[in-house]
Amino acid sequence: MRTSKRVDLLQIIIIQISDYMGNQGKEKITVGIIGATGYAGAELVRILSGHPHVRLTILTSRQYAGVRFDQVYPAMRCHVPLICEAFSMERLGDACEVIYMALPHKIPMTIIPELIVKGKRVIDLSADFRFNDPDLYESVYQRHTAKELLGDAVYGLSEIYSEAIQDAVLIGNPGCYPTSALLPTIPLLRSGLIELTSIIIDAKSGVSGAGRSLSLGTHFCQVNDSFKAYKVAEHRHNPEIDAILSREAGESVSVLFVPHLVPMTRGMLTTQYAGLKTQVTGDDIRACLDDFYSQSPFVRICPEGSLPETLHVRGSNFCDIGFKLDERHGRVILISAIDNLVKGAAGQAVQNMNLMCDLDETAGLMQMPYPV
Repeated sequence: MRTSKRVDLLQIIIIQISDYMGNQGKEKITVGIIGATGYAGAELVRILSGHPHVRLTILTSRQYAGVRFDQVYPAMRCHVPLICEAFSMERLGDACEVIYMALPHKIPMTIIPELIVKGKRVIDLSADFRFNDPDLYESVYQRHTAKELLGDAVYGLSEIYSEAIQDAVLIGNPGCYPTSALLPTIPLLRSGLIELTSIIIDAKSGVSGAGRSLSLGTHFCQVNDSFKAYKVAEHRHNPEIDAILSREAGESVSVLFVPHLVPMTRGMLTTQYAGLKTQVTGDDIRACLDDFYSQSPFVRICPEGSLPETLHVRGSNFCDIGFKLDERHGRVILISAIDNLVKGAAGQAVQNMNLMCDLDETAGLMQMPYPV
């Protein structure tokens, strides 16, 4: 009985994938998602299932191998007919051109080298390829077993490194906190408007940022009606932020970063404080941000008198940026809002794929934010 059931399941997988591929058109890019049933993986499935140039071919899941994806996430019923599979390097080699890694840190580095040898383009949502310096990575995470690839990996902050992303075969997709912090800061840093030693980052994230795995700290009773700081001055995204700002400044930059957990499912609001160089005005800051992001479809600079809110970006790939000048203290207060699962993870990963594959940067990503 067990063998017969397994054969039937394989037949279903083959039939459904064949039908799905046939209906999508041969000209589309074939895409696989490794770790498709985590929150970031599921967001990738949601976005890519409606992408006009993509054909999803493989969704892997260790926990749900053999289960239809729309049984794991019933919201996608009738839209994603694929059955989750166990990981198979041979299957990936035959069925995918672009592969997303939505797995915990440490695992991707053991898989990606062989995918690169097979000529695949890879976008990794873990931290394994966000650092070009192996010593820095190992000081924050663990021993790196694919150091030879770190120099070739491109940090996938789409609006900042788009040219390098276009030529990349391996993308280290940024973390959600760094995305929300770096996008407002880099234009002002490049323009020499802020003091490098003065940056303080205060960020708040919805609970989905902790992932789908169970933990006491993210249980409903622990999070509901509560608001807390966590991993103060020791969060793993702090070195990532420092590394990119140092790259941009051409000198060492170390920021004070404090993350907070708020009782909502998704969304991220980041407030930053930075000292201004002498004689910098609010008009200077607005002109800098407006000019820098004038050709960036997913960055919206809030009009004067308006500041970002997580509600206004929920479910979208937008990053809203606003600011307020504190003339009395000679500081600028920068505020950004993103959806941590979209612009902070899956949406930016798809944006990077679009750049890598010479597609319209907005393809598959122009969903409007949920109005309520």
